[in-house]
Amino acid sequence: MMEPNGGSSSVGAADGASDHAAGRNRHSKRPKYSRFTQQELPACKPILTPGWVISTFIFVGIIFIPIGLASLFASERVVEIVHRYDTDCVPASHRDNMLAYIQSSETNKTCTRTFFVSKQMKSPVYIYYQLDNFYQNHRRYVKSRSDKQLRRRASENDTSNCDPEDVTANNSAIVPCGLIAWSLFNDTYGFSVNNTKLGVSKKNIAWKSDQEHKFGPDVYPKNFQRGSLIGGAKLDSSIPLNQQVDLIVWMRTAALPTFRKLYGKIEADLEANTELTVVIENNYNTYSFKGKKKLVLSTTSWIGGKNDFLGIAYITVGGLSLFLAISFILIYIIKPSQWIELASRGSVLLVLEQEPCWTF
Repeated sequence: MMEPNGGSSSVGAADGASDHAAGRNRHSKRPKYSRFTQQELPACKPILTPGWVISTFIFVGIIFIPIGLASLFASERVVEIVHRYDTDCVPASHRDNMLAYIQSSETNKTCTRTFFVSKQMKSPVYIYYQLDNFYQNHRRYVKSRSDKQLRRRASENDTSNCDPEDVTANNSAIVPCGLIAWSLFNDTYGFSVNNTKLGVSKKNIAWKSDQEHKFGPDVYPKNFQRGSLIGGAKLDSSIPLNQQVDLIVWMRTAALPTFRKLYGKIEADLEANTELTVVIENNYNTYSFKGKKKLVLSTTSWIGGKNDFLGIAYITVGGLSLFLAISFILIYIIKPSQWIELASRGSVLLVLEQEPCWTF
């Protein structure tokens, strides 16, 4: 009589344990086993043998050095004239207080400079103005604009981010608002050769995407530069913002304190050994923050403007790669034991857990 009861108790205990284990498994957060999650998939990992390492460095050197030489050659073919005029265009009698000179409305700001063109400059000759020590990347300056206002006339009252150049004294919206537009560059340049005036083209100096998507064709300047403090150039209120190319170029802020912006193009060749006369209206105030102004005339090549850095960087990387390749060859041939020591430290040879799928 006792045995059946005892058997029943054992079976009940077993069933309870299994139910408890099943409930614990149902609430477990352990992920389902797979070869992917456990990183057990087949892998193909190469061993970087001496031949592979040396060949890679030689390949990089052979590719990079010709590219660097071609870039340097193209950069040397670019003809560039750079002239700083912020000091020379201030009369000697005002150089002790240049800030008062530039802020006065009674002083003559016209300045004539003569450049000597030493090499032929084929059209188009690009005209840039360069500013030094001007921090367009300052956080408050960059945020002081309204992209909605620039795109749509219906949003002309959206000036929440434009303080302090957001509204006029009678609470009317300024279009375009913000410090970036307010500080628009306003020096002007006129060019002539042998008393023959050269035209300055503004065609295609602004990005097409900016004109089509960032500045609206139905947005016109309103209440711009009408305050007591004038920051820069004024805008024609009869021309929509998407046609105000000088403004569009200026509104694309620079990342560094020294930058160039495109002013226009001379669509005529400038022959060698000629004198180029430039009439400058020196209006823009860089004297209050010890900035510099420069006029730049430049041609272009397939890599753009004059820039030796790119070519030097390619040559440096290619030369260093060839130097390392030669060094590894000498170490491998002359002192193979030293190569093994380097390999054991993990500098060159990678010994992996898996079998190599290929070697060189």
